[in-house]
Amino acid sequence: MEVIPSVCDDGNSTESHIKADKHIGRRKLSMDVENDIEYLYEAVPQLSTVFHILDKIGEGTFSSVYLGEALMANGTKEKFALKHLIPTSHPVRIAAELQCLTVAGGKENVMGVTYCFRKDDHCVIVMPYMEHQTFVDIIGLLSFEEVRQYIYHLLKALRHIHQFGIIHRDIKPTNFLYNRQEKMFSLVDFGLAQGTIDTQIELLKVVKQKTQKGGGSTGKPETSQGKRAPTSLAPPLQSLSHARTPAPHSSSSTSSSTSSKPPDKRVSVSTFTSTTRSKHTKEFSGLCKAPRAVFGERNLNSFTPVPTKTTDPKMELVKPTKTEDPATRKSVSAHRRPLPVRTPVSNQRPNQRMTPAAVNLGFTCSCYSTNRVCNICMSRKQQVAPRAGTPGFRAPEVLTKCPNQGTAIDIWSAGVILLSLLSGRYPFFKASDDLIALTQIMTIRGSRETIQAAKTFGKSVVCSRELPRQDLRTLCETLRGRRPSPDDEATPHPHRDTTRRHHHTHDSPISTHPPGEPSRQHHPEEDQTLAEPEAQDERGWDRVPDEAYDLLDGLLDLNPAKRITAAQALQHPLFTDL
Repeated sequence: MEVIPSVCDDGNSTESHIKADKHIGRRKLSMDVENDIEYLYEAVPQLSTVFHILDKIGEGTFSSVYLGEALMANGTKEKFALKHLIPTSHPVRIAAELQCLTVAGGKENVMGVTYCFRKDDHCVIVMPYMEHQTFVDIIGLLSFEEVRQYIYHLLKALRHIHQFGIIHRDIKPTNFLYNRQEKMFSLVDFGLAQGTIDTQIELLKVVKQKTQKGGGSTGKPETSQGKRAPTSLAPPLQSLSHARTPAPHSSSSTSSSTSSKPPDKRVSVSTFTSTTRSKHTKEFSGLCKAPRAVFGERNLNSFTPVPTKTTDPKMELVKPTKTEDPATRKSVSAHRRPLPVRTPVSNQRPNQRMTPAAVNLGFTCSCYSTNRVCNICMSRKQQVAPRAGTPGFRAPEVLTKCPNQGTAIDIWSAGVILLSLLSGRYPFFKASDDLIALTQIMTIRGSRETIQAAKTFGKSVVCSRELPRQDLRTLCETLRGRRPSPDDEATPHPHRDTTRRHHHTHDSPISTHPPGEPSRQHHPEEDQTLAEPEAQDERGWDRVPDEAYDLLDGLLDLNPAKRITAAQALQHPLFTDL
């Protein structure tokens, strides 16, 4: 079975008529979308010989996704998802994503790859198209059984990629496609993927080697033709003469939550511190070659101070002209002596000063684990650690810049998704920065528990007041409207400020965006579905077993070392009959 290339001449070809007919019955495309489609045709001319692009169906930070239709050799038309990667980042981001798709994709609810087109610095990844519903449209309509199936299949996908040593880093509802009618699931977007120590993805090993050397992705195009990825990157395809080494860029369609304004009153928190191939692959062989290249991304915790001349211990310490975030300082044992602060002596030049790079990052000082910051800590180099991901789904070890991050960060994100499903609130967490995000986690999991967990991965967290741990069943049932809130006997409105209701009983100064605030304002049906107890009873929400909240507790374990794995979660009693 092969794809029949489309040939256009004088605008009277069959393909031209197809384009005209396809708009019949479909939504009218906006001028911006039409311009984007025309731009894509011009950027990658090979596409016009195979696909008719119907619409733009997604857009993120690093890519845009289009719906394309191809005429197959047997006369049928088939739809595909065309992911156009922006041409501004290092090329191995493309290569690594392709290798993840070709090695681990195509099974166990993980999206595969059909083909890849490249022209100069533009790259388009062709994947099977799966019709799906947006999460925000269905969250208020799902039965508990559907929620159970959803999280089960998500965990299956995570177990599969984690077996290959792939850390997805961007697990969220928009990256786990769900077809409610067909009961189909698919994990997509490996643009931010990283490898574990024993990863089977060769290009992710290259990324790790580069980061260990301190190299980082600059986001600039790689012009050297010598940087090619291994030939095993993509399925072996016959290439055209014009298909060469892919140009650079980053392949992720991460979509960030809209940041909220900082609240007037909040709790103060500080931290210190392959063989899998698509069935259509052969049909596209001979069109163009898949991209190949290599890249690196800075994800090391670089604490090594810049070598400097030995400084006089009596040298005056001054506040640097450019201060850095005090929350990024290194956490070390508290029994060490404070670094002395002395005044200049007679044999020292008055204008001699210590630079930020000269501060020994292994020392602590008198402000350690307090709510104030001294000049020494202001002079420390900023800590560097992986932070890729979507706000609201980042694990505590990511928020506190822990340098050693593993597959447990994907499990935390899956836990946040389950929390949204059980509570009927999406997005659940919504913060303007990492510390507010950490505070919001504390309001659910407890401040004392968060501080204790942070110690296990070398972080010292200071909180201005104690926030008690919430009971997950009580929390979710209250937010869903199945039980009254502690200070209001009335059934809570699904989009009311639930953070205020739950924490004013503890005199908490936190006032953040309500977790259940809808991300879009045009879904009034959610208010109806979440506010009808009888309808929810019929969907099983009056019979949610304790096992569901026990699994949620394991997924949201604050300690990544103790957090349940995907393989362990699939053996949970909640999934006994699946």
